[in-house]
Amino acid sequence: MAPEAGARLMCSYCGCDAIEVIGRFMNEHVEIINATGQLRRAVEAGEPDESVRAHAATVAGLLGPHTGAEEVGLFSVMKQQDEFVDYITQLCGEHVTLDGLLAQVAEGRRDLVGVFEDALREHIDREDNSLFPAAAVSLVGPDWDQVDALTHDHDHRMGIAHDHGPGLTSH
Repeated sequence: MAPEAGARLMCSYCGCDAIEVIGRFMNEHVEIINATGQLRRAVEAGEPDESVRAHAATVAGLLGPHTGAEEVGLFSVMKQQDEFVDYITQLCGEHVTLDGLLAQVAEGRRDLVGVFEDALREHIDREDNSLFPAAAVSLVGPDWDQVDALTHDHDHRMGIAHDHGPGLTSH
């Protein structure tokens, strides 16, 4: 059974969310799930198309920058280790699939909202409970510096609000 919207979808024992970028991605997962719940409820309530499109746009506005930051930062650094290449390639493919499903919902395929939500929750589970803990034990200091720098640069290019932590300069 899928957790309720807003429920933390991470393991409770590894503590990988204490790593700043992973904690950020997990928090964004919660926001994306919450927005998806609002989209699903709008569909189930039979709200007008423009309302469903607005909810879908909200989800897309959270999902796109999030998956972009994952792929540019954490994923690209983890792909430098051969054992993660196939798994990360699969996760990137899931990002494309999720975008496609969400676009179809926005275009009126209300019947796909459950398919989208299930695929999203499964994808997030694979990141939160598999990839992120693996990153926590596999990456070392310079790797995390690279993840932080790549993610930071991506955030600036995309206009994503973010903190400038230690070692990162304001632009």
